[in-house]
Amino acid sequence: MSYVFPPAPQASLAVADSADRFPIRRVYCVGRNYADHAREMGAHDQADGREPPFFFSKPADAVVPGGDVPYPPATANLQHEVELVVALGPETAALGDGGADIPVAEALRCVYGYAVGFDLTRRDVQARAKEKGHPWDMGKGFDASAPTGPLHPASAIGHPQRGAIWLKVNGETRQNGDLADMSWRVAEVIAKLSTFVRLAPGDLIFTGTPAGVSTVARGDVLEGGVAGVGELRIRLV
Repeated sequence: MSYVFPPAPQASLAVADSADRFPIRRVYCVGRNYADHAREMGAHDQADGREPPFFFSKPADAVVPGGDVPYPPATANLQHEVELVVALGPETAALGDGGADIPVAEALRCVYGYAVGFDLTRRDVQARAKEKGHPWDMGKGFDASAPTGPLHPASAIGHPQRGAIWLKVNGETRQNGDLADMSWRVAEVIAKLSTFVRLAPGDLIFTGTPAGVSTVARGDVLEGGVAGVGELRIRLV
């Protein structure tokens, strides 16, 4: 088989302490998965404290490594969100109905590893779209909108359930939360997402961010981390 033009390179992530790369199939993100962030974004508290999870996507090639990251066009309000990123491995296709309808009790078997990621958001673009009832893909899914650190296999670090998740801008703390404050745990997120789409090896899931998101500018240095997983540093250029 030949192509009209050469296909784009396979999007991938580095694996810690390995020469191997993790091939990326799709990138899913969970919205408002920390109650404090949901409140700062205008959500009302639910009776049980848990807003039902909702999902959006980014292109696979929006994932870029740490280092210099381009400040995107068409925005005057770029904001940061530090997140625990979950990478799904080969076991995913064997669970549930071939990656669909995965039970919560089996969901962590899907996980290959974890990383630290930044969900960069053109908040002004997103806000205008919300006001008009339009999709807000261009607020979230732009080029280089998902800087992500190396993957750490679950076989090496286990499955983080609690511990600090934080972000600093130019050395000043902006976000400081705990994984234990997730409204929906990793296994629950995987199970719920699998009721909407058939998950597969190579999928990444950004699991939400704590409160403290703020605007950043060209030249700013963002450093973030998740206890037991690692750290990520970028500079907006």
